[in-house]
Amino acid sequence: MHLLIAGLVLFLGVHSISIVNYRWREAMVDKLGAGAWRALHSLFSVAGLVLIVYGFGRAREDPVVLYVAPIWVRDTMIMVMPLVFPMVFAAYFPGLISAVLKHPMLVGVKLWATLHLLVNGSVADVVLFGSVLAWAVVDRISFRWRPAHPIRTAPPWKWNDAIAILLGFAVYVALVAGGHQWITGLPIPFRHARPG
Repeated sequence: MHLLIAGLVLFLGVHSISIVNYRWREAMVDKLGAGAWRALHSLFSVAGLVLIVYGFGRAREDPVVLYVAPIWVRDTMIMVMPLVFPMVFAAYFPGLISAVLKHPMLVGVKLWATLHLLVNGSVADVVLFGSVLAWAVVDRISFRWRPAHPIRTAPPWKWNDAIAILLGFAVYVALVAGGHQWITGLPIPFRHARPG
C-alpha cells in the first residue's frame, strides 16, 4: 500500500502545483524554460504512474474489502464507461463536447474515478480512485482563482467531435479486448466474469 500512496503523492502532487501555487509554477517555467519544465513534469508523472500501477497490483494481492458492489452497479459502469474516453479526447479536439463540458478531460477523469469507486470496494481501490476523484474536483474548483493553462489542441474543425468519439471508442474497445487486463492485471467485470 505504501508504494501506491507514494505514487499518488508523486503523480497528483506534480499535477497539483498550479492548484497550490500557480505563480511559482510560472516562475519556474520562465527560469527553466517551457521544454525543460515539461520534461521534468513528464519524468515525475511517469515515475508516479509506475509506482501507482505496481503498488496497486501489490495491494490487491491481499485485499481488504470494505464493500461489494451489486451486479446492477457493475452493469451500469460497463454502459457508462464508453463516455469517458471521448471526453478526454475532446480536450484535444475542440468542438461541441468541449464547449458544453468546459473542461472535458476533468469531467472524464471524475466520471472514470466515480465509476471505479462505486464498483471496486477494497481499501486500495478507495485510496486510488478516491484520491483521483478528490484531486479532479479540487482542480476544477481551483479555476476560480487561477488561470487555466492552455494545451496544444487540433485546430477548430466541424469533425473534431466525431474524431474524439471515434478515438475514445477505439481506446475503450482496446481495453475490452485485453488492454485493461494487460495494464491492471484485472479483466473488465462483465456480468459473466467473476467480480474482482
